[in-house]
Amino acid sequence: MRYEQDMLRHLQLAELEILKDIDRVCREYDIAYWLDSGTVLGARRHGGFIPWDDDIDLGMPRDDYERFLEVAPAALGNRFRATCSRSNPRQAALFAKVMLKGTRFVTDETEEAGFDQGVFVDIFPYDAVCAEPAAAKRQRRRCVMWQSLSYLYHSKHIVVPHKGALGVVEKIACRLAHRIARVVLSPERINRGFDKAAMIAKDDPKSDMLMASSYAAIEPYPKSMLLPPGTIEFEGKEFFAPADVEGYLRTQYGRTWNQLPPEDQRRNHAPKELDLGMDS
Repeated sequence: MRYEQDMLRHLQLAELEILKDIDRVCREYDIAYWLDSGTVLGARRHGGFIPWDDDIDLGMPRDDYERFLEVAPAALGNRFRATCSRSNPRQAALFAKVMLKGTRFVTDETEEAGFDQGVFVDIFPYDAVCAEPAAAKRQRRRCVMWQSLSYLYHSKHIVVPHKGALGVVEKIACRLAHRIARVVLSPERINRGFDKAAMIAKDDPKSDMLMASSYAAIEPYPKSMLLPPGTIEFEGKEFFAPADVEGYLRTQYGRTWNQLPPEDQRRNHAPKELDLGMDS
């Protein structure tokens, strides 16, 4: 589907309500978080959502992430629910989501996996990166592998990097890999493998870098670039942000982060079915 502009804005405002409740819980329980990825880019460049964007991303240090998952079921408002792959074997994403009850955000992947996905905010755990370069490379490679295997296990409808004939071959390969993954893996095995790789440097005293383990292909960040979080305005309200917002944005998006991309590169995650529960 493609969004009508009014519908996109209604979706953004629904996600903003989720973010406000997450922020409330984190302040109440002294849990560190920051606006992440395109959300902090939107905050810095637009004062809120990137106009065509349709999601909110947050980052949390691993200990804070685990603490949030522990308190969220009771602490979140009764309109919201938290889910992660450990508690929901139908969830392919190896990070947490806080969803708005009574809504639906359906993709081919979630439908095939049987994952009842509502309108959501994503929360990514950030883990310490091994100080030794070769070990860090292995750690990141294994995190990427386990997240990729999770997507393959849950669905054969995987977004492939190419179009045309090569894209067709990639889609066929994904369908075959999906069938193999369903035989040799389980959600429990995937979560164990991912957590072991992601947290291997947890007690490494020499580690001074953090990575979003679920997107470990992205370059890690110096801890001092993220922590302690600062603040930034997003849609008229103050939320937490990386300690060095511009350094973070240069690291993730390059020196041209403040320039608008060409219109044909302004992408979002429009689902096949969207129900904002507005009639209920």
